[in-house]
Amino acid sequence: MALMQATFGPAASAPDTRAAGSILILTIAAFALLTTEFIILGVLPGLARDLNISITTAGYLVTLFAFTVMLVGPFLTAAISHFDRKKTFLAILVIFALSNALSTMASGFWSMAFSRLLAAIVLPVFWGTASESAAQLAGRGNEGKAVARVYLGITAAFVFGIPLGTLAAASVGWRGTFWILAGLCLVIAVLMWRLMPQLPKAPAQQAGQRQSAILKDSRFVLHVVLSVVVFTAMFTAYTYLADMLERLARIPSEQVGWWLMGFGAVGMIGNAIGGRLVERSPLGATMVLLIVLGAGMSAVGPTADRLWLLVVALATWGIAYTALFPVCQVRVMMAGAKAQALAGTLNVSAANGGIGLGAAVGSVSIQHLGLVSLGWVGTAIAALALAMSWAMNRK
Repeated sequence: MALMQATFGPAASAPDTRAAGSILILTIAAFALLTTEFIILGVLPGLARDLNISITTAGYLVTLFAFTVMLVGPFLTAAISHFDRKKTFLAILVIFALSNALSTMASGFWSMAFSRLLAAIVLPVFWGTASESAAQLAGRGNEGKAVARVYLGITAAFVFGIPLGTLAAASVGWRGTFWILAGLCLVIAVLMWRLMPQLPKAPAQQAGQRQSAILKDSRFVLHVVLSVVVFTAMFTAYTYLADMLERLARIPSEQVGWWLMGFGAVGMIGNAIGGRLVERSPLGATMVLLIVLGAGMSAVGPTADRLWLLVVALATWGIAYTALFPVCQVRVMMAGAKAQALAGTLNVSAANGGIGLGAAVGSVSIQHLGLVSLGWVGTAIAALALAMSWAMNRK
């Protein structure tokens, strides 16, 4: 089969100012929600000490969040897909604010786990529904760019939210960081309530069991599986990037945060590239970016002691890494065009499954092959995803 064209509709039309404003609010909300999800990586040592648990035990909070998103999200999205979209977004933001507030009051592992579970349950509903809503607001021919704009919130979270939240924890403590995030979620909810117009509901025939009909489409299921493999490749090495910078490149620990910020900043280029490539060919874009991703990851180890070559390798890695977020989302949504909200949520679930698997594969690789092996192991998994993409494109 020829490369599948990324066409949600035939003719491109420019989104109006109000629609652009609504997409911007969704982008800011995405920033707050993703920062909430990943900020725990930056505050984990202090959190573990304060809750009197080991780092290993505290790490299960990350695993628990990721697999809750993977397992619960699709069913909840299908169940509430016919709800009012604006009210759904407002409810999610309020739940995230509550989750962050409860995190500040946690006294042990289980109370912290409960607060995190609240956010994990509704996070995939946001991603799936926000992607479809942004595509509807943007108009025909602009869907890929609109989804990429929402996903710019992911890039902003990695560039600014997570590093700044980690720095804030040094001044106000990790509990203070979660208070800040709780307040941010409430502020965004107020902005959304006042400024965002009512959003179109999913057509009635897309609700409930009708949406789940896409699960009977074997090609759609393959796209979801492909996302699992892609994100496993991405997070096998990325989960341990800070450690790689410290131990392989010998970057002082106090400077690692700035390197991570630079990695995310370069990723903004990837976000823009991904939004354009995916509209031409979702599988084609996936294949190109997997090649670039593998080139960047595999080059980090050999260039670790050569500063400028390391910068080039990290920039290459960062561009492909960030671009694959919107590309995978749009690719799966297009494959499940009859139920885009559920399709988008399933991709978020697949991504979280890949995040969990990638972290586990990376851990095993470090134990048996050493830290320097991560780039090669991640590249090998990317090669598997590339082969899957090529085979799917041929059918």
